[in-house]
Amino acid sequence: MRSKIKLIALDLDGTLLTSEKKITPYTEKVLKDAAAQGIIVMPATGRPISGIPNELFDILDFKYAVTANGGRIIDVRQNKAIYECPVPLETARMLLDIFEHYDTLREIYYDGKGYAEKDALEAIDRYLEEAPMADYLVKTRIAVPDICAKFEEENRGSDKVQAIFANIEDRNAALEELKAIPDIEVTGALTKNIEVNAAGVSKGNALMQLGNILGINREEIMAFGDGSNDLSMIHKAGIGVAMLNGTEEVRAAADYVTTLSNDEDGVAHFIEEHVLQ
Repeated sequence: MRSKIKLIALDLDGTLLTSEKKITPYTEKVLKDAAAQGIIVMPATGRPISGIPNELFDILDFKYAVTANGGRIIDVRQNKAIYECPVPLETARMLLDIFEHYDTLREIYYDGKGYAEKDALEAIDRYLEEAPMADYLVKTRIAVPDICAKFEEENRGSDKVQAIFANIEDRNAALEELKAIPDIEVTGALTKNIEVNAAGVSKGNALMQLGNILGINREEIMAFGDGSNDLSMIHKAGIGVAMLNGTEEVRAAADYVTTLSNDEDGVAHFIEEHVLQ
């Protein structure tokens, strides 16, 4: 399989980045080689644009980014959204109300920025055991005294609403409550989180939307991912590639599975073997 790929979409956490949230020199080289061959290499992440490390932009010179699980597509060079589909105001209010019933770190995204409560960020170890992920979140979120007050101040829909739970039992209970809310997409990239977007919003749909804008066919798109919020793009891309360290569900849905994990340059080895000319 050495198909003519024109766009490679990369999930970040658990896929492109190592467990330490780094990109290795080898992966950097391979992605630069892909770009030199005219392939658009871009992130497709649940993060807001402000949560993508600046060094990634410096290293890889991204032109586009799918962010907030597809809730916002960014033209990076022009620093503007070319597509956005926020969670409606009243729906977001219901979500925050449900999440408030539990011990959670709640987040809302506006205009490519993530907001979370100051007290929860200061108690980050309660919600995230993985130090690199906790460090990333604390450094990239704007701390506010009261997340609900911030929401009411904005008085508009949110790119994405997220909650990270102190325990898995509460997360599962909240998932049951969410079944009563119509017209939402529910995913999660972490063991104890819930990510909610507007109905129809997904990384996969955003990739197809970008492909239409750029004149790139589905068959010319390759997507890499490891978690449930990557499933849609694994299904919809012409070639969907799951990480060796991905969930069983993602691996089963993929056309291919990497032979190496995100900590072993799995993405780079696959691209070098199957894509580069």
